[in-house]
Amino acid sequence: MSDAAPAQDRLYQDLARRLIAVLSSGHYKVGDRLPAERELSLQYNVSRPTVREAVIALEVQGLVEVRVGSGAYVKRLPGKDDIPGFNITAFELTEARLLFEGEAAALAATQITDEGLAELEALVEEIERENENPDGTVRADRAFHLAIARATRNAAVAEAVERLWDLRSKSPESALLHEKARSANIMPVVDEHTAILEALRNHDPVAARGAMRTHLAAVLDSLLFATEEKAIEEARRAAQAKRDRYVRATS
Repeated sequence: MSDAAPAQDRLYQDLARRLIAVLSSGHYKVGDRLPAERELSLQYNVSRPTVREAVIALEVQGLVEVRVGSGAYVKRLPGKDDIPGFNITAFELTEARLLFEGEAAALAATQITDEGLAELEALVEEIERENENPDGTVRADRAFHLAIARATRNAAVAEAVERLWDLRSKSPESALLHEKARSANIMPVVDEHTAILEALRNHDPVAARGAMRTHLAAVLDSLLFATEEKAIEEARRAAQAKRDRYVRATS
């Protein structure tokens, strides 16, 4: 297998191909731990998010297993027919959403009706209820964003945004990372959705665009957090520390 990658490949795809080549060379055995994210970043001169995306691509193919708080371990060695089939990653998808949905919110601010605002208000409340259930879905979150897209009164915009949301679950890489985020107890932030709603209520396209972009930039940050080694472990420790402080303060 050649280390060369097509010129149009993104960095993470090039890195994934190189890692598969290393696995094929016999450098690692099944059960071996890959170098830590920071080491791979330095070794291949790429960013840590690029390393995360590459490892997720290998995880989707069943070549590695990522263990919380420990790292990535070789699950099986690639065969001669193992060629990475890249799909849309959660990072790519969220970047696209940031571009499309920011402008959709700005347009919706000039078009949205009282009925549309009432629908969004009810969905914010439903998002809050869903967040209380650790096994809950993101149905209300999806409905909130699609309602804004419909409020633009532009069928093409509505269809484009809906397609992006469909890719969230249909692309294996994207679905895996969002599942990791949910496991890390990362859920839709009610305050961010409320800020979008208020900008729409004021029919302020600049504020609506800004609120949506701020929200989706925070989503990107949360996805990075979800893939950080030991992130889940640290989040749990932080949550326990907060609970302990609360117990001490009220006892």
